[in-house]
Amino acid sequence: MAGDAAGGEAKVRLFVALDLPGAVVEALVAWRRPLLRAMDGLRPLAPEALHVTLSFLGWRAEAAVAPLSALVEACTAGLGGVPGLALGEPLWLPRGRPRVLAVALEDRHGALGALQERLVGRLAADGWQERESRGYLPHVTVARSRERGGMRVPRGAVPPPLPALAFDGAAVTLYRSHLARAGASYEPLFVRRLA
Repeated sequence: MAGDAAGGEAKVRLFVALDLPGAVVEALVAWRRPLLRAMDGLRPLAPEALHVTLSFLGWRAEAAVAPLSALVEACTAGLGGVPGLALGEPLWLPRGRPRVLAVALEDRHGALGALQERLVGRLAADGWQERESRGYLPHVTVARSRERGGMRVPRGAVPPPLPALAFDGAAVTLYRSHLARAGASYEPLFVRRLA
């Protein structure tokens, strides 16, 4: 575990995410395959790393894991599921010189937006984070640029059409992010399965 610069309490890098059903992950992996072959500047994320971030919490004291797990549990209590999701449009983020290829999600019933708002509201009320001024953009990052400064997307690089796939969220998870040169890996610390 990483400690702070003064050798104090161990720190962990945390975020909360909505996990996707296996069939959706498989569809996204198959969809990005031709793009990865055509663009060597893209590095794919591992299939187990495909998720929808609800809140990025950054570096926290390791002791924060227990209260944050309880907060996630409280925010998902009584939640029957996150229905009415669908794959949307491909996104190069940020615009101009993108660093990631992502897929937007359609939130047909507003359930994902409501869950994210509940979670962020509680995190803000309990002093864990400040609300962001920009609106929430639900998406799944499927690949990252190999270059630190982002990449130039060739004019003819049009992502293939996404499959028409509707689904429900599978789980809400508090993750620890382990940073490495080859890319981050994610360790589930608390998982709340959805009906």
